[in-house]
Amino acid sequence: MSRSWLFPILLILLVLAFALSLALGSVRIPLDQVVRILLGGEGEKASWTTILFDFRLPKAITATLVGAALATAGLQMQTLFRNPLADPFILGISSGASLGVALVVLGIGVGGALTFVTGLSLFGNLTLALAASLGAGTVLGAVLLISQRVQNTLTLLVIGLMFGYLASAIVTLLIYFSQPERVQLFSLWASGSFGGVTWEQMRVFAPVALLGLFLGFVMIKPLNALLLGDDYARSLGLNVRRARFWIILSASLLAGVSTAFCGPIWFIGVAVPHVARSLLNTADHRLLLPACLLLGASFTLMADIIAQLPGSQRVLPLNVVMSLFGVPVILWIILRQRQLRQSFAA
Repeated sequence: MSRSWLFPILLILLVLAFALSLALGSVRIPLDQVVRILLGGEGEKASWTTILFDFRLPKAITATLVGAALATAGLQMQTLFRNPLADPFILGISSGASLGVALVVLGIGVGGALTFVTGLSLFGNLTLALAASLGAGTVLGAVLLISQRVQNTLTLLVIGLMFGYLASAIVTLLIYFSQPERVQLFSLWASGSFGGVTWEQMRVFAPVALLGLFLGFVMIKPLNALLLGDDYARSLGLNVRRARFWIILSASLLAGVSTAFCGPIWFIGVAVPHVARSLLNTADHRLLLPACLLLGASFTLMADIIAQLPGSQRVLPLNVVMSLFGVPVILWIILRQRQLRQSFAA
């Protein structure tokens, strides 16, 4: 497929997926009525306006931003660590967010947490998001501090993985000693959902996600320089340590804010960059990054539509749908790498 046609097609796919996410669900709303209501008109049924503006529109915007954020962060991590299976959570950001939520839900309980947080901050109903943000931010701060002292990128990767394992171990201990109803609530958060972000929360979520995406676009040139290794990048005059700091900050913001507000969303960050590379047949981030942004947003919207089972009251766990898409792609990556190694060996 010609690259000149690819981006318009991806944009049309995103618009179509966004429109379908507004129209489909347990209550179906005709597309012409969706457009009419969004333009300020009145729908045939008054309830349709409430459903669109209070539930489906913030949910669709959230899914769009999360898909774009995780796909962009995944591309950054795969380039930085030169690892095709790296994902946005490779540095332990997701585990830190999970630990923050686990301490609130499994430790002092949601009721106590609400009272505690409401008394200390203006967030109030952002309790879980705030807890996840604090957990992710703690891990992020430690990783960024270490990134300024460690020269070897592989060493940084191992340290990030250790942070993740440590946080996961603490979460497991909390689950083991917690009451069943609290464990169930934590499991619901961990299964992932785009439906929990309200317009009030969007004022925090959207700016942070957009800031992370902006930093991602700013770092396109350093990412291209890092494709052939740190030594090559230094020969081009790139300050590798500084570039690594900003790339990690961008990816961590994107992964952290997505996990904080929606729970851990799997496979998008691993799979989408490879789909983009296959479609474009290039490693140039000037093309890959916008392609990942569009593809990631489209895939999360379509996954959410499938999870809702339009016309049904049942809702599938979001990460189940993500796995059905992500696992085949990752298996394809592994098999493709094996074939490439065999061809080189021959």
